Amino acid sequence: MVDFKEPWKIRIAGALNKLLLESGNTGLIETAQIIVEIPPKLEMGDLGFPMFSFAKVLKKGPPCIAQGVAAKLAEEKRNSAEGTFTAEGPYVNVRLNRGKAAAEVLEKLLDEHTPYCRPETLKGSRIMVEFSSPNTNKPLHLGHLRNDVLGESISRILKACGAEVQKVCIINDRGIHICKSMLAYREHGEGKTPESEGIKSDHFVGNWYVKFSQMTQESPKAEEGAQEMLRKWEAGDTETIALWKRMNHWTLEGMKETYRRTGISFDQYYFESETYLKGKNEILKALEQGIFHRAEDGSVWIDLTEEQLDKKVLLRKDGTSLYITQDIGTAIYRQQDWPFDHLVYVVGSEQQYHFKVLFTILDKLGFGWAKNLYHLSYGMVNLRDGKMKSREGTVVDADALLDSLKALAFKEIQRKERENAVGDPEATAEKIALGALHYYLIQVSPVRDMLFNPQESLSFNGNTGPYLQYMGARISSLLRKDSQRNEGDLSTGAFKPELLTSDAEWELLKTLESYPSLVANAAAAMDPSLVAGYLYELSKGFSRFYHDCPILRAENPDLAVSRLCLAQGALRVLREALELICIPFLETM
Repeated sequence: MVDFKEPWKIRIAGALNKLLLESGNTGLIETAQIIVEIPPKLEMGDLGFPMFSFAKVLKKGPPCIAQGVAAKLAEEKRNSAEGTFTAEGPYVNVRLNRGKAAAEVLEKLLDEHTPYCRPETLKGSRIMVEFSSPNTNKPLHLGHLRNDVLGESISRILKACGAEVQKVCIINDRGIHICKSMLAYREHGEGKTPESEGIKSDHFVGNWYVKFSQMTQESPKAEEGAQEMLRKWEAGDTETIALWKRMNHWTLEGMKETYRRTGISFDQYYFESETYLKGKNEILKALEQGIFHRAEDGSVWIDLTEEQLDKKVLLRKDGTSLYITQDIGTAIYRQQDWPFDHLVYVVGSEQQYHFKVLFTILDKLGFGWAKNLYHLSYGMVNLRDGKMKSREGTVVDADALLDSLKALAFKEIQRKERENAVGDPEATAEKIALGALHYYLIQVSPVRDMLFNPQESLSFNGNTGPYLQYMGARISSLLRKDSQRNEGDLSTGAFKPELLTSDAEWELLKTLESYPSLVANAAAAMDPSLVAGYLYELSKGFSRFYHDCPILRAENPDLAVSRLCLAQGALRVLREALELICIPFLETM
């Protein structure tokens, strides 16, 4: 990992401390106090160090301090190998030595055994990430897809920063919603199966959930029937349990097909049916300790008004559990199963209050690790005509959406007559569809709601997944052309990074240098959209470089080789960053 900033921060801190000593102040300015900015214009320099925060301690105006710091730096009488500096208003601006910086960056990037793109800011941390959390009464839909790509991406980013990551999925396989699809199938299924109907198994179960909604319009007793089925399930009724296992199996097998297709994986599955009693037992134990209280109707509550929350029911009057009950048990079970330093819940923003209550309750139960729980809240994915509703069958099904995107991508390949060039058009179309979908879902900050536009996501121009994939294929093609050249005109060329001094080359190099710190920032902010934005800037930077700086037709072999090395470094970063946000890399497109 190369860091242009740290050496200059040390030098600036040293110069400030000399000024401090001359003023008679025995204090010390630490390197961590030095702020680094990127000047808005290239001609202003590469690094800017504002002096505003030192005006009080030095009792001077920021421009005067900047002049003093520049004078102290000049007294060091170093050569210009690291760069030059000037005082410009309240800033000390630094212009790096482009050739030296290029050598440092590319030396790391061209060594595949050097973990250039792997900051170690989280080394030694054990982080569990929960995401997806599907119900076993319906297939995955567009909302799940945003959850999935956020969870998978943040897991990869945390791992890239050195953390040991455990990806987990809680399967919501019990409760009234599950019983609704079960009741509809029991009443109207007539022994049908996914195989007999030729329907993907999770879709088969989802159809019965929609059927239940129709049943409620025909009979007011349908809701009562589902409640009765839930009571039978909790009582362990043999027939009910058998039906539950059969339908859950159908749903899970179908979901796992979708996970494999989208590149989503988990280290462990947890099932609500296996953890909800653990929460119930913890609540009853805490009830005896006086942490909770029982109401007159027999329900169990906690009063969190002192914590600026509200009163919360934890067990119903009939003793049955709620979601909060299950979540309490699951968190405790997970800590015992895989002791973590942090646990991240990737769940929609409508559950913010729920997680505030959950974290507070776990803290009151005496679990110290409760302070290290984090809710990665994200906004909803809506359609242009409103919200999706599973019970009405108006969701955008994940499999159907991927099929439609794949079909559109395949048509584009045919339109451009690229079937033979891409090798396997079907496989390529599938990867383009995934790239389009994942990038569209992840490019905006997680907290924002978004409208999904399939056609817009598939554009091969602008800020889209296919554009990034195209840039990777473009660089790969360039490197292949070089390896296939027979003229030998580059064989005499040598790698001379000091030749890479044009503005387009320099901007691309600075972008490559910033990648490890960008990944560290994305991990700290729990925001994969930062990586998506970086990829777009990297792709635009390479496009400018490619346009302004001839590579294979450079004016001399040394420059051609050096520019090829820069392209190779850009490809490495592009490829690794695409992996972090779940976008398939394509060598041909």
